[in-house]
Amino acid sequence: MSVNLFDLTGKTALITGAVHGLGMAMAKGLANAGATIVVNDLSQDAIDNALKEYKADGIEAHGYVFNVTDEAQVIAAVKQIETEVGPIDILINNAGIIKRIPMIDMEVKDFTAVINVDLISPFIVSKTVVKGMIARGGGKIINICSMMSELGRDSVSAYAAAKGGLKMLTKNMATEWAKFNIQTNGIGPGYFATSQTAPIRVDGHPFNDFIISRTPAARWGDPEDLQGAAVFLSSKASNFVNGHVVYVDGGILATIGKPSNED
Repeated sequence: MSVNLFDLTGKTALITGAVHGLGMAMAKGLANAGATIVVNDLSQDAIDNALKEYKADGIEAHGYVFNVTDEAQVIAAVKQIETEVGPIDILINNAGIIKRIPMIDMEVKDFTAVINVDLISPFIVSKTVVKGMIARGGGKIINICSMMSELGRDSVSAYAAAKGGLKMLTKNMATEWAKFNIQTNGIGPGYFATSQTAPIRVDGHPFNDFIISRTPAARWGDPEDLQGAAVFLSSKASNFVNGHVVYVDGGILATIGKPSNED
């Protein structure tokens, strides 16, 4: 298979919230495949720090401050990006939040806040960006889903509701927009080694031991493990892939787990 299938040279990619962590890892993967990178955040300081990190890796990224839950801000930002950087060929809806609160104790405002960022913002940003994609005859949209798109977990009711909804929104985007040569798919990350998980990724920590034993690959994911899926779904290699969620989880969703009497 030709490597050119995965070449993103000349493409502009907007990755929302990609100022750190998994979003930044995916953005770097797209940049290394040739794409021009655009990121956003609510904070100019966060963007400035992220652009320095991108530059240290030889990537000249572009950063814009706007709120992905505010439709007027999104419309204005997309117009500005397409004027100053170029038409958005690839959109990765990565921005997200989580609130770990037992459902019985969760206030409606907290539940709504998670739904707004994790489900409604991909709707807002996608429907804004897709108009240009339709006019130009194609594009790629990737929604960052979760294993919580398939499974529940204690104290993350709003997050699970949003990510489950995002899986179905992904399918419906594909249903409506595939005829315009726009491929909409999702990526569902498993448990990854990031700065946020560093305190619990130590031998003897119950959750660390649980993840290692629960994951068939027997390890945490490296953020770079997401880059292949992101590049694939952003490139012409996936031109007939529509409405799927690729779970990059080391096999967690493939198994019920090890019985207690197995090593």
